Amino acid sequence: MLSRVAINQARTALAVQPIRFTSTSASKSAAASDVAAQEGPERDLVNFPRPVRRVDPGKVRMGFIPEEWFQFFHAKTGVTGPYAFGVGLATFLCSKEIYIMEHEFYGGLSIGIMAVYAIKKFGPGLGAYLDKEVEKDDAALDASRNMAIENSQEAITSEKVEQERAQAQVMIFDAKHENVALQLEAAYRANLVKVHSEVKKRLDYQVEIQNVQRNMEQKQMVDWVIRSVEAAVTPAQEKAALTQCIANIKALAKENTARI
Repeated sequence: MLSRVAINQARTALAVQPIRFTSTSASKSAAASDVAAQEGPERDLVNFPRPVRRVDPGKVRMGFIPEEWFQFFHAKTGVTGPYAFGVGLATFLCSKEIYIMEHEFYGGLSIGIMAVYAIKKFGPGLGAYLDKEVEKDDAALDASRNMAIENSQEAITSEKVEQERAQAQVMIFDAKHENVALQLEAAYRANLVKVHSEVKKRLDYQVEIQNVQRNMEQKQMVDWVIRSVEAAVTPAQEKAALTQCIANIKALAKENTARI
């Protein structure tokens, strides 16, 4: 039984040594303050604060008795109450032979002395090594957290850019609507020009038909008149007209000769 008590005392003595993580505590406290500053108005940080990892273990007296026990007795018995209670309880247990000091007690006492010596001798180096290991783990966790934050910030930035592009799409849609309207207007005007040209072609065709008909009628009329005149003129009249023409030509020739 005494050995188990000594082992428990050694374990509590190991817990007594303060383990300080200065850089880690500063980073964690700064991160906690940043998180508290970023919390929403509905977050109740007064009644429900975020848990923070303790840097140092709780205070103890005499190497293994927690400070809370002394504070509990101090409110009721004063400063000497815890010590009197401890000494009285130990005296009562030993005097009534409830706790028997056999050879295991002294073995446990020697083991406790060796544990205290080992803690004093190797505790600082082991604590420094564990501090470095914890700092490495914290650095890895902080790096992953910072990477996640950077990725989230990049996603937010890209989302804002996409939102700006979506807003610019409205202007692009308006420009496309105007372009489509201009294309429709150009197609409408091209159709008007085409209709005008087609109608003009048909009208020119009709005018040409009328001109051809008029020319044909005039030609037919002239031919008919010529044929009628030729049919009305007899050979005697033609001979007389020819003779008269020859006489007129001779008369004109004499007049010209006389003038010369």
